[in-house]
Amino acid sequence: MKIAIAVDPQACTVSGHAGKARHWLIHDCQPGAPLPPGELVVLTEQQLPHHFKDDGPHPLHGVEVMVAGSAGDGFVRHMASWGAQVLLTGETEPQLALAHILAGEALPETRFDITTTLCKLRDLFSRH
Repeated sequence: MKIAIAVDPQACTVSGHAGKARHWLIHDCQPGAPLPPGELVVLTEQQLPHHFKDDGPHPLHGVEVMVAGSAGDGFVRHMASWGAQVLLTGETEPQLALAHILAGEALPETRFDITTTLCKLRDLFSRH
């Protein structure tokens, strides 16, 4: 199972706004195996989910679970059309978030993020 976690590379933390996250750690997880290291994928401006037109391959295609600190409903619907489930968390440590998911545990609740509220308003008019 491939799990992608939006990250802030400078702080080494789970990133807040998924639709505009440029940096993703992609973990290729195998049952019973130790926590895998993540492969850092850096998206171009055109590859950001807010801008991507679904007109070709994408580095996040094939990911089954996406993790971020916040995301709008449009992002969640868009990723569902790619076959990915979006999980939101207040966990700031990417490896701990991954460990929770692989153990089948609930992720810590999200923190308040004004950008999520703004995304919900934007999503009312979204193409997704």
